[in-house]
Amino acid sequence: MTGLSLGRIALGVGALAAPTTAAKAFGLDPASNPQLPFFGRMFGAREIALGAVTLASKGRLRRNLTLVGIAVDGADAATGVLELKGNAVPKPSAGMLAGVALGAVGSGLVALVLNRGGSAAQ
Repeated sequence: MTGLSLGRIALGVGALAAPTTAAKAFGLDPASNPQLPFFGRMFGAREIALGAVTLASKGRLRRNLTLVGIAVDGADAATGVLELKGNAVPKPSAGMLAGVALGAVGSGLVALVLNRGGSAAQ
């Protein structure tokens, strides 16, 4: 859970500090959509907050926050999959964004399973 939280924070810092670069890394075109950096910063702030609060928590609260992260990442994955049918985002970008989110869902589930047998202080 610690690695997942740190990864979430790192992704969030990148999106918050350099939203245009982050958008380009995912194949999005901020030049044709000048509002994109605004949403990138919102995404970054969300990721930092969720990662930090999960990292700072212990026991059942940490498990529950990991479940919240899985739900958020699942919604992000669903958005990417839906966009594969749309035209607002290039198909490779939609697939990559969905894939990253699905990877985060998987990581969260693995973290829950691995920590099931751990102490309540984890």
